[in-house]
This record gives sequence, structure tokens and C-alpha cells, in this order.
Amino acid sequence: MNVPTMADMMAQGKQPEVLFWVGAAGSFDDRAKKITRAFVKILHQAKVDFAVLGTEESSTGDAAKRAGNEFLFQMQAVTNIEVLNAYEVKTIVTCDPHSFNTLKNEYPSLGGNYKVYHHTQYIKQLIADGRLSIDDTVLKDKRVTFHDPCYLGRANDEYESPREIIKRLGVNLAEMKRSKSTALCCGAGGAQMFKEPEKGDKDINVLRTEDALKVSPEIIATGCPYCNTMMTDGVKFKEKESEIEVLDIAELIAQANQL
Repeated sequence: MNVPTMADMMAQGKQPEVLFWVGAAGSFDDRAKKITRAFVKILHQAKVDFAVLGTEESSTGDAAKRAGNEFLFQMQAVTNIEVLNAYEVKTIVTCDPHSFNTLKNEYPSLGGNYKVYHHTQYIKQLIADGRLSIDDTVLKDKRVTFHDPCYLGRANDEYESPREIIKRLGVNLAEMKRSKSTALCCGAGGAQMFKEPEKGDKDINVLRTEDALKVSPEIIATGCPYCNTMMTDGVKFKEKESEIEVLDIAELIAQANQL
């Protein structure tokens, strides 16, 4: 997809305007790779000069920290900071709210100071700057509900960027009863993605999917690869996959602009 690495750029004596932090899910999970590709298409359409770290990118350490292994987190973080600082990175954008939160709020105390954007914030900025337009006819009047990622919403108080973008698609945005600051977690955060849930009547992702089903959406929009996985599993559990799509906001834009 013609995506240069920072090493390529530096070899040519160039400094990209932004580093795209792909994240673990966006690099290795087959479903999340589609989100990565959709966002790259958007960056290309907006003519953004960007690069990735490629094989030099490692885990931000988010999962280790949430699971209680502070030592491992700091090892991972310091390694990444050394790489980022060596490339003199100033601005980072990522599709993963967990990476966004960790890079923005937890790296500065370890020497990593960057301007960090979640991809919905960055897309909103591209639209405001006139670099990206969205076709509002392709998905017109589709019924869409948005699931707030915990590390974008409650952790960073960002609720409006994703909604502003969704409204530009010409769709019918239907809010769940539990939304924004009262939104229910999808069940993946805090390293819960990598373990079985505690015993209960229902798994969290099923409860959250039921919240979404109450507003009868055709599309459940997400802004996080982990939320995407959990909501997709919830839709399958409720046997609604033939009726409801789970799509990242980047995928919605790519679809609307026929990228």
C-alpha cells in the first residue's frame, strides 16, 4: 500500500509530518488489519505525509501495565521511546485508544513527549483543514449506533470527534441508552482481552451488544480494534451477523468515499 517506514524516510533525509502507530491488533489480528488498511487509504486520499515504524514498533506496554506488571511496561515503553526519540518523532496518530492513552498520558514521565491523536481526532482535523471530504450519499440514512471505547471516552474525555465524523456520513445516528460517560465497557480493556471473563450471568460484550440491539442498528460503529472484536463476537452470539455490521469509523469513511 506504499507505506514508508521511518527508516526509509530518514535514509532519504525526510521527516514525515506524522507517525502512524499501527498497534498490536492492527499489525497482527486479521480483522483489525482491515481497519489499518482503511485508515492508510484515508491518509493517502488526504495526501498526508506519514510513515510507520514497521518492525521497530513494539507493544506500548498497555496490556502489561493493566495486568499489573509495571516492570515489563517500563521496559517496553523505554525501548519504544528510545526509537521514537532517535527518529525525532513529534506527532503520532493511532487507531487504538489503548495505544493513544498510553503514548499520550504515560510516556511523558519516561521521556517520551509527543503530540498524540486518536484517528477520529486526526480525521476530524483533516476535514477541518479541507484536506479530506466525506461523501454523504453512499451510506445515507443507514441506522448507526456508536460504541464509546473506554480509553478514548472516560479516560481521555473524547466523545465528540467520532460522532461528528459519523454525522458527516449522512447516516441516522442512534445513541444507546448507556453512552458517552455512562457507556458500558466492551469487556476487552485492562488486559481482559487476553483472559476468560469472571463467572456471571452474561459476558460483558454480550451485555454491551444487547445495549446496541435495543436501538435497532444496521451498523455498530467502533473506534477501537478490541471493541470491534468484542462487539463482533457479541453480534455472532446473538445470531445477528446477517443483519448487523460492526465497522470501525475508518472503514465507514473508506466505504463512503469508495476507497
